[in-house]
Amino acid sequence: MTEQLDLLVTNVKVVHHDRPEAQRADIGVKDGKIVRVVPGIDPATATSVVDGGGKLAFPGVVDAHQHWGIYNPLPVDAASESRACAQGGVTSALNYMRTGQYYLNKGGAYADVFPEVLSLTDGKAYVDYAYHLAPMMREHIDEIPALVRDHGVTSFKVFMFYGSHGLHGRSADQNSFLMIPEGERYDYAHFEFVMRGIQAAREQFPELADEISLSLHCETAEIMTAYTKLVEEEGALTGLAAYSASRPQHSEGLAVSIASYLAHETGLPTINLLHLSSAKAMDAALRMATAFPHIRFRREVTVGHLLADIDTASGLGAKVNPPIRPRADVEALWGHVLAGDVDWVVSDHACCRDEQKFGDPRDNVFLAKSGFGGAEYLLPGLVTEGAKRGLPPGEIARLTSWNPATRFGLRNKGAIGVGFDADIALVDPTVDWTVRAADSESTQEYTPFEGFSMTAAVTDTFVRGHRVLESGKVVGEPVGQYLKRPTGA
Repeated sequence: MTEQLDLLVTNVKVVHHDRPEAQRADIGVKDGKIVRVVPGIDPATATSVVDGGGKLAFPGVVDAHQHWGIYNPLPVDAASESRACAQGGVTSALNYMRTGQYYLNKGGAYADVFPEVLSLTDGKAYVDYAYHLAPMMREHIDEIPALVRDHGVTSFKVFMFYGSHGLHGRSADQNSFLMIPEGERYDYAHFEFVMRGIQAAREQFPELADEISLSLHCETAEIMTAYTKLVEEEGALTGLAAYSASRPQHSEGLAVSIASYLAHETGLPTINLLHLSSAKAMDAALRMATAFPHIRFRREVTVGHLLADIDTASGLGAKVNPPIRPRADVEALWGHVLAGDVDWVVSDHACCRDEQKFGDPRDNVFLAKSGFGGAEYLLPGLVTEGAKRGLPPGEIARLTSWNPATRFGLRNKGAIGVGFDADIALVDPTVDWTVRAADSESTQEYTPFEGFSMTAAVTDTFVRGHRVLESGKVVGEPVGQYLKRPTGA
């Protein structure tokens, strides 16, 4: 007797991460899990049947880099920005979180702070979610084993540029900004000890060692401080061009090199190099992979750095760290994507509303806040631009789902296969549409991609078999769950 399915998605071309082209199949779902992926499943065996209309069925996107709660109250972002996630086919949102100014605006131990984070997001999100945490002070390093064991946090972060820079620019008082104890410094020595703490956790939990990792924001504070002064004093550049010049590409390359040697020194082999934005950054990352072949580097690029440049982005709303770059860097990044040098593509979604984003005067890029949303354009943007450049659908699935799920301990995410969570994004690769911020579920009123032309759209998104996007519209109630990692163990 055939098992009765809860959901059957028929008439789709299923995209797999391990083969380039999509294959026709139906997807059978029971109890939130995929139980069959074969052609010709009898619709009479399913309680609910969705006709996919010949669309591409991608595994739900595992967006490994978001920032809920950085500018807006965390519960607000969890609700609204997870709706934007559904629009972009994102079914698992991994958020970077730290103590200090912004986010919850408090210091202290994660034993106190992280339960509050979980409480504030519980029941609010339309997609599943997890958190990466940043050890900002010595006490946080000591907490790493407990975070792994008690909360399923297996990924951590270092912001290399906070040495003499704040989130948006110069910072006169590091300790106040980061809310760390007097007498402590957030510097290269701290980064080294973070790495040693994470490696110790890998040794303490050997069965999780491959999934315990450190992510690094690679920019160099001293270089940025000097170049910001140069750019402002010269006054020849304005807008996004000025901001890119003030945080030059070799600042990224230098930080990548320093971080890589520290990983070698500390024996930590699981290193994620975040949002590499330039040819020089990627060149340094590949040089370090050759120099230290025992370090299992992962290289991340954002959809923003693949879609927009300093001339095409829509205004100062595109200010972000590291900056949007000139077109030559965009093309270099695409070359690395096509060469297989990039491990995953993310949104770096950080909703920053107009009233917070822009300073006075509005046209001074150095007064604007850093970061913008973009999860809703992640899969449509990659499919659109990838089609022009010959990037096969299977590679997009590898970049957006399989690779980040594997690295970050989401063992039941990242693929359309038997036993995996029924996280599915249906994509119409034949529709022409224009990006308008007004159409986004995000509370952000602008987008750097305003007016961009897309040739692919996410029409339907399923999270563990729950339909959260139908015909392009968010539907139902929040079903998102906290992902205590490893999941599916």
